Amino acid sequence: MTEFGWPTGGISYGGDYNPEQWPRHVWDEDVALMRQAGVNLVSVGIFSWALLEPREGEFDFGWLDDVLDLLHRNGIAVDLGTPTAAPPAWFYDAYPHARVVTRDGVALGPGSRGMVSPSSPEYRAAAVRVAGELARRYADHPAVVLWHVHNEYGAPVGEDFSPAAVAAFREWLRERYGTLDALNAAWGTAFWGQVYGSWEHVGAPAATASTPNPAQRLDFARFTDHQLRASFCAERDAIRAHAAQPVTTNFMAHQSWNTDLWRWAQEVDIVSDDHYLWSPDRDAHLGLAIAADLTRSVARGKPWMLMEHSTSAVNWQGHNIAKRPGEMHRNALTHLGRGADAIMFFQWRASRSGAEKFHSAMLPHAGTGSRVFREVVDLGEKLGRLAEVQGSRVRADVAVLYDWESLWAQDLEWRPSDELGFRERVRAYYERLWRDGVPVDFAHPEDDLSGYRLVVAPASYLLTAAAAKNLTGYVEQGGTLLVSCFSGVVDEHDAVHEGGFGAPLRTALGVAVEELLPIRGEDTAHVELDGTLLPTDVWSEHLVLDGAEVRGTYRGGPADGLPAVTRHALGAGTGWYVSTRLGVAALAPVLAAVYADAGVTPTAPGDGVELMTRHGADHDYLVAVNHREDAATLEVVGTELLSDTVAEGSYRLAPGDVAVFRTSATAPGGGR
Repeated sequence: MTEFGWPTGGISYGGDYNPEQWPRHVWDEDVALMRQAGVNLVSVGIFSWALLEPREGEFDFGWLDDVLDLLHRNGIAVDLGTPTAAPPAWFYDAYPHARVVTRDGVALGPGSRGMVSPSSPEYRAAAVRVAGELARRYADHPAVVLWHVHNEYGAPVGEDFSPAAVAAFREWLRERYGTLDALNAAWGTAFWGQVYGSWEHVGAPAATASTPNPAQRLDFARFTDHQLRASFCAERDAIRAHAAQPVTTNFMAHQSWNTDLWRWAQEVDIVSDDHYLWSPDRDAHLGLAIAADLTRSVARGKPWMLMEHSTSAVNWQGHNIAKRPGEMHRNALTHLGRGADAIMFFQWRASRSGAEKFHSAMLPHAGTGSRVFREVVDLGEKLGRLAEVQGSRVRADVAVLYDWESLWAQDLEWRPSDELGFRERVRAYYERLWRDGVPVDFAHPEDDLSGYRLVVAPASYLLTAAAAKNLTGYVEQGGTLLVSCFSGVVDEHDAVHEGGFGAPLRTALGVAVEELLPIRGEDTAHVELDGTLLPTDVWSEHLVLDGAEVRGTYRGGPADGLPAVTRHALGAGTGWYVSTRLGVAALAPVLAAVYADAGVTPTAPGDGVELMTRHGADHDYLVAVNHREDAATLEVVGTELLSDTVAEGSYRLAPGDVAVFRTSATAPGGGR
């Protein structure tokens, strides 16, 4: 893959710019205010297909020429979008059969955002045509530094059950399995008499009388990801035929279900992500941290772009909470601390009309005298002082396993408990690590894990034989592996592994799972660990020891008296298993023992204070974010870049404040 330089000097700052919503005299005001705010990059054209191609095959670029020229004259670079997330009305009229069809058979029409069927050949041709024409015209425009394909693939359009999708799914299955015998074996169609004797009988898992075949559902999730990604690649290649700038598309890490970002990240030149706080979550900054670390991880540690977040409230949640003073800065600096070299928003100017008129913006309805705009200007000034941070990297000694295929499989119907979810377990274990001040990467179960002291598997329901072999080898070679409950249960076809639940990890963990024992919703149990009773709920398992030692025992519940937490020495390493759903607080003593095995030292300065370090060639950069309502004292020696003050051992970080320190460089450590 070609290596590209960063699109802007220093940290990129800006957001989506939709000038087509405004009269031309507003454009001059916009660019003047952008310069005041320190904006150096805007995304343009993302929802403008109807204006760019008002009739099929007829293009009007005049207004876009003027916008790009205006931005360039004012020193503002452009991330030029392809508008294919919002096909124009003429497309729906000309190709009604290209509409997305839901699982229940409802065809979705125009009047919103979201693509038509990604399997439609007419849509693919039209998308490639408009992307190619844009690239042909603007490949050499001095404002254009980046190409932005589509918008948030998988949201709102993911699965599609249209005739085109069904036909494409059938061909995808032919390529994957080759023969019907292989398909029937993979899907276990002997159960419930689902055996297929003709390819023409194989369809998509649409609405059925009872739950559909889970292996078919899992393959359809893989197919959906493939079709969305193929749509991106087709547009990307149309751009590359004319233009040399890097190409990206905006992911939604840990917030979208339909895209396997390990695969997607291999197709983009720069990884970018959108992240919006979830209002019901009072600790939404933790979800932000997960998404930021996951984005950096799929980028394989390279700097990435925060393509969108909000200055304040969004408009599409049930209860849209406005950000309080300073929260925008804390969100932005957390992304930067976790590897982002671009801090961008949706959108520049708040829309007066349409579905997102209540969505916050850099320039809100209240105008330039508002608190939000003052904070936008202040943030631009802060980021301008952090240019030297650009290009530095984050290091971690701990990896948390994350596999979208396991997410897809675990979230299907008819599991032993609806309360034991993939994202819930990832959040619990990540939050424990976050509160302990332990930096983490995310990793795929089949990745090379040799550089990590500790690997945590919070939700590995689906685990391939290759992944299990990889994890076992990791332990044998000296790694510490911590596995949560309901892991290693099924293979890539959602079939229970031969040998029973957890069988592929039996060597690494030294235990077998005889039976799954969910706890009634209103009941609780405890785990006794080193004389302390830790509360648990929802889940327990009947473990049979096969070399492991018992570190925690069930007290109460259906597994009363049985092993709950085990530790197994294998080769030069250790494998830990936690067979129940412990909460964040109850995980603390378990993780303390695991850290000791792994040689990991927690560094938390105090609850609610977030410290992140980026490592450069000559200096390290410590990013500190205080989420508390009282001041925190940090132990640090270095120069605080936002205030240009020197910290000589301690620094008072005000309530809700942020700071970035240039410190002495540290040599890469970690490993085993």
